[in-house]
Amino acid sequence: MAPTLTRDSVIDAARACIVADGLEAVSLRKLAATLGVTAPALYAYVTDKRDLLRGVAEREFERLSATFAEIDDPDPVERMRQMSHAYVDQALAEPELFRTMFQFSPDLAIGDTSGAEDPIATAVFELALGSVVEALDSGALRPADPLTVALTLWSATHGVADMLLMGFPFDDDTRQMLVASAIDTMLVGLAAP
Repeated sequence: MAPTLTRDSVIDAARACIVADGLEAVSLRKLAATLGVTAPALYAYVTDKRDLLRGVAEREFERLSATFAEIDDPDPVERMRQMSHAYVDQALAEPELFRTMFQFSPDLAIGDTSGAEDPIATAVFELALGSVVEALDSGALRPADPLTVALTLWSATHGVADMLLMGFPFDDDTRQMLVASAIDTMLVGLAAP
């Protein structure tokens, strides 16, 4: 007998499929077979594959948000450092879920939107942006536009995560050194003279 379906159970099954087989392996037909139902039965809970992936991505952004919220260092620059490390840690722990997250982006309120923006991704970005604003206001960072600073730090952090996900055979010490070096170098470059 098939389990009782809910949106949560469908998203849970999709998340498990992504972890086990990768983002590219997800299909409504495969998911339905896993759940013991027909593919059309899933449309009562998700509108399409994109909606399904958005549900998984939102869960992962919520996990990242919870991790960010636990970082309570009084120094905003140290919070920025810890958030960057947490971001990379989540990427390395669940690479396929990390890739799923970035099918949807935060709304940065600059330029045009793509239609792929997600409110939860936006909330996570704004949480990180808050530490940037606080660091700028305290004088710890050289004067700059907060959004530019946040995007610059995110670019470095995301870049090191992506590079590590490419599969280079680095040992743990080398991975940790690269992450720390990229993040610390960026923060030193942003620091007030």
